[in-house]
Amino acid sequence: MTTSTATVVGGGPAGLMAAEVLARAGVAVTVYDRMPSVARKLLLAGHGGLNLTHSEDLGPFLARYGGSADRIAPVLAAFSPHDLRDWCAGLGEPTFVGSSGRVFPRAFRATHLVRAWLARLASLDVGITTRQRWTGWSPDGALRFVAGTTDEPTENRSDVVVLALGGASWPRLGSDGGWVAPLEARGVAVAPLRPANVGVRVDWSPWFADRFEGTPLKHVGLSTGGRATRGDAMVTRTGLEGGPVYAIGAAIRDALDADGRCVVEVDLRPGVLVEQLAERLDRRRPKDSGSTWLRRCLGLDPVAVALLREAPDGPLPTDPADMAALVKSVPVVVTGTMPIERAISTAGGIAWSEVDESLMLTALPGTFVAGEMLDWEAPTGGYLLQASFSTGVVAARGALAWLAARP
Repeated sequence: MTTSTATVVGGGPAGLMAAEVLARAGVAVTVYDRMPSVARKLLLAGHGGLNLTHSEDLGPFLARYGGSADRIAPVLAAFSPHDLRDWCAGLGEPTFVGSSGRVFPRAFRATHLVRAWLARLASLDVGITTRQRWTGWSPDGALRFVAGTTDEPTENRSDVVVLALGGASWPRLGSDGGWVAPLEARGVAVAPLRPANVGVRVDWSPWFADRFEGTPLKHVGLSTGGRATRGDAMVTRTGLEGGPVYAIGAAIRDALDADGRCVVEVDLRPGVLVEQLAERLDRRRPKDSGSTWLRRCLGLDPVAVALLREAPDGPLPTDPADMAALVKSVPVVVTGTMPIERAISTAGGIAWSEVDESLMLTALPGTFVAGEMLDWEAPTGGYLLQASFSTGVVAARGALAWLAARP
């Protein structure tokens, strides 16, 4: 009996998961990666605590994927958050649910998980070849790679191929979007790669930037374009970043595309009604300065008071009702996003119309796609990694089905 062969291009979560599923089925698998070692972005994500997935119900979970929710739904059905947690436990890394509902491995970091995973792949005889940059196909259809910094190509042939080269964020870790041109040359439609889960640019006054760079805006609400979220945002010298900023990132991009600017409304007291704030502010003492008034009556900290002063509509209001309205909706003008090299993830990618339900490219039978190469995006919180793992499983199962159906 002849053993089928598979080539997986990309050694991130999606690619390694696809390799594992294929190898467990008896396929001889080789993983190619352009970096000196695999799983680099996963290891970086685990420095501050590896957020693998989320424990929330399936409905709100799927909603995190926006316009791609319908295509992600069967992917998560094939390999769910519960399946991912079981998989981690099988590697000796049980998971736990944090106070925010996020799911982490017991060790909290990625190192132990990756080490155990690579040992499992080695036991399944998965070959890993590093420092190999994929450049496309030869005229007769073989995969082409260039080793290191040389220009001399080598070729690879296998029965099936899984492409899992990531998006274009953090290119120093391996995902540089270099796969776009070879696929477009083969007639595959690719939506432009754009930064997602990335900080935004705001033209702060020099005083505000100097004084509050690196200071969190705690427990605030952010909204724009009909999207709203809550959390802690971080003031940077050039703007804002953090979970609530990332959560409305798609709406911010849409506004920037339409008008070149976007107004994000910051609610400094999201749990309090505007009428309640006005009532509290009406207790101002005659000698209170503006800052003292806001601190004493509303408990606003210095960065929140300063943000009110950054509002583009002139001096702070003195009327309690007007001030309450401003506290509930501080306009912050966003002029752009940080570059894709600074993004946590990427929006855009291979159009869903280019793949079937098994994630096989219809223009390239026997070639499957997984991970961020596909046109989906999600906020941080476990949704990115979950979809990457799940698409790796679906692509590998699709490859196995395609192999089984061949004459």
